Amino acid sequence: MTKIVVIVATHKKYRMPNDSMYLPVQVGAENKADIGYVKDNTGENISIKNPNFCELTGLYWLWKNVPAEYIGLVHYRRYFVSKRGFDKWKCIASQNEIEDILRHIDVILPHERNYYIETTYSQYAHAHHRTDLDMTRKIIVEKYPQYVDAFDSCMERTSGHKFNMFIMKRAIADKYCAWLFDILFELDKRLDISEYSPNDARAVAFVAERLLDVWIKTNGVSYKELPVLFMEKQNWVVKGTKFLGRKFEGQRC
Repeated sequence: MTKIVVIVATHKKYRMPNDSMYLPVQVGAENKADIGYVKDNTGENISIKNPNFCELTGLYWLWKNVPAEYIGLVHYRRYFVSKRGFDKWKCIASQNEIEDILRHIDVILPHERNYYIETTYSQYAHAHHRTDLDMTRKIIVEKYPQYVDAFDSCMERTSGHKFNMFIMKRAIADKYCAWLFDILFELDKRLDISEYSPNDARAVAFVAERLLDVWIKTNGVSYKELPVLFMEKQNWVVKGTKFLGRKFEGQRC
């Protein structure tokens, strides 16, 4: 069995890390042109659901089809990093560094993102549709009531682990993915997104970002946070303006 596989979710050709731990996967590959990477529409897959599940179609493919002692998910523009430097590509965490960390803890997560003036729930409600989270809570009450307290607590926090990024021991990832996709498939069935914008139609993936902490909190899983490096420039002025507009003017950008 392979020691560790971290897929790099991508929908286009892009520079990739040299470390053999990283496996570029074309997500949403069903009915799309081949870009030269492993496709998420092989084996057991949900590739067709990519418009709503985004990078999670890659995670599902990894979970169902790739045997490895550790599995993880990063993005072609976002990686865990172990150091800082002028050459971003040399800062990406290596297999040796990841293995050293996972000898002592169960999960690697990105540093928490803090919204300061927004809770997880209010930030989502201002940016998307609060119905998505309300429906998710109903599903958790019905199927996993032992997670309700953690869900409510996480919704009231102003920070959380985002991006659907992690690296986990396989046994833990199996349990997490079984729980996560059971909830998400039910959410996908119940949500009416017929009037959603293309961005808001990605609701299942957005909700999944908020569920990781719920699962971690309920199960008392040990974790270590690593910084996340964006491989492309982020316009924080624009992002901040949109964030404040949604908060104080009811804009949904």
